[in-house]
Amino acid sequence: MNEAEAVRLFKCLSDKSRLQILKSLAIEDMYVERLAERLNLTAPTVSFHLKKLADAGAVTCYKSQYYTMYALNRSVFEIRILDILQEASDEADIQQQRDEEYRQKVIDAFFAYGKLKSIPAQQKKKRIVLEVIARAFTYDRIYSEQEVNLIIADFHDDFCTIRRDMVGEHLLARDAGGYWHVKPE
Repeated sequence: MNEAEAVRLFKCLSDKSRLQILKSLAIEDMYVERLAERLNLTAPTVSFHLKKLADAGAVTCYKSQYYTMYALNRSVFEIRILDILQEASDEADIQQQRDEEYRQKVIDAFFAYGKLKSIPAQQKKKRIVLEVIARAFTYDRIYSEQEVNLIIADFHDDFCTIRRDMVGEHLLARDAGGYWHVKPE
């Protein structure tokens, strides 16, 4: 089920009368007049709701003698909501572009000529700034604390705070042997 189909189905399910129709169809296939009688609705109202349900793929219809019978499309309801949420979004590229624009805006606001003007207070912005500084470190190399301080000092004078924050954000790791740039997972 793609994103547009899921939206159409969820909108369709947000009506109490439609839910009652689906509950009735879960028990047995029915025709419009039987549903109207059972739910105490008019036949035109039931027809209207059945059209919406059919458009969303929630019900199907078939001919039985001179009645049009409606049936629950069970396969639609066997899909887990988590599967729908994990489906690739039609707007994934747009969202990624917005994220990149935001990152660049933060970088432009906090860096001037390669130097960090100030350490952001907001955690999300601080993470972006620390990721920029982390690019100065290569993977698969152990750095001494003095080397780490010198690299960070090229960006900002408060290298102790930045070093501590980089370790806290798991951009750098350390042990008795020194510091190293942590590879992203």
